[in-house]
Amino acid sequence: DQPHVSDAQVMVEFENGNFNFTFPNPKNVSEFSMILFKGTEKKEICALHLSEERVIPKSNVTYCQTQNSKTSTTFILKNLERQHIDVYTYDLKIFLPPPYIDCCLKETYLYVQDKEDCFSLGLMSWIIIGLIIFTISCLCFVAACCLRNKNQKCESNSHEYNSEYMPMAAVNAAKKTRI
Repeated sequence: DQPHVSDAQVMVEFENGNFNFTFPNPKNVSEFSMILFKGTEKKEICALHLSEERVIPKSNVTYCQTQNSKTSTTFILKNLERQHIDVYTYDLKIFLPPPYIDCCLKETYLYVQDKEDCFSLGLMSWIIIGLIIFTISCLCFVAACCLRNKNQKCESNSHEYNSEYMPMAAVNAAKKTRI
């Protein structure tokens, strides 16, 4: 009944906007701790200490929660933003039975795309599309006004059929050639 750390891999899942890091619990161990560190300076952000009597979760940040079952321990990282991009290291410390064992299980680089970037890029493209449509509409309106004014000028320049010089006779105007 020697302490045994399972060879199973740490499972990293992205689910409902959260990152879940699940570790199999060591077998034949009565007291151990799982710790999640962030960065190369190994700042402890989340931990879970398990003994036969109780489970003690510990979190130094608001975005990390722990979950435990009889077979596994899970760190849940929620509401991550761009500043959370870093290397995350998982550490296992076995206290009972002796001897004390401290082992680094795995390191994972976590990249988070910023939510504001997606929104601002989408908003910017809609603003550009709106400006293009507005510009095209304005150009069409100006062109329509110019054509209308040109047609009105052409009609006023043509000879009237009933001029004041010949009030009684309706005479067709001579057609002008347009170049």
